Amino acid sequence: MAGGSVDLARTALLIVDLQNDFVHPDGAYGRAGQTAEMIAALPGRLRPLAEALRGRGGFVVSTQFTLVPGRGGEPMISPHLKELRPFLAKGDFEPGSWGHRLVDTLQPADFVVEKVAYSAFFQSRMEFVLKKAGIDTLFVCGIVTNGGVASTVRDAHVRDFRTFVLSDGCGAFSQATHDNAIRDLSTVTKAITVADALAMVTGA
Repeated sequence: MAGGSVDLARTALLIVDLQNDFVHPDGAYGRAGQTAEMIAALPGRLRPLAEALRGRGGFVVSTQFTLVPGRGGEPMISPHLKELRPFLAKGDFEPGSWGHRLVDTLQPADFVVEKVAYSAFFQSRMEFVLKKAGIDTLFVCGIVTNGGVASTVRDAHVRDFRTFVLSDGCGAFSQATHDNAIRDLSTVTKAITVADALAMVTGA
């Protein structure tokens, strides 16, 4: 296998929800003051890995959390999310909008998959895209560690994808929450660092 222990032609960096509305200061969360240094640092930390994997024949796949516009353009928001994030409003995470897109630092993605819940596999085309592209190994990163990342990793596991969760390539709104989530995922995946993954990709 190329890159030591992974076949790069069958490997993807799966970026969970690193979108402008989550990460950029002018996005929906930034405007509401819902930010965390751990999350803000992720795009820059992940960029070398994305570039290395893409340059060696691997893939970059971006999941895009989506608020589907309903009648009058008002977003369809699940009750639990509305209670948790009451600031979400019309235009936030809207398909095709600036806020909905993957942050510029990590562009371009080879595949973009919209998601409407925590897991990128729930009622989406994720499994179809990965299997059609011949991808069977995933380096999973993004936000939030205990939400979208954890749910996506667990769903990938039950679908027999080989997964690695990037312990310093994920973020949550508190260090304790992040650490607990990484520990809890140890039953279904192997936690490695971004540097570990980069070494696997480059053979260094």
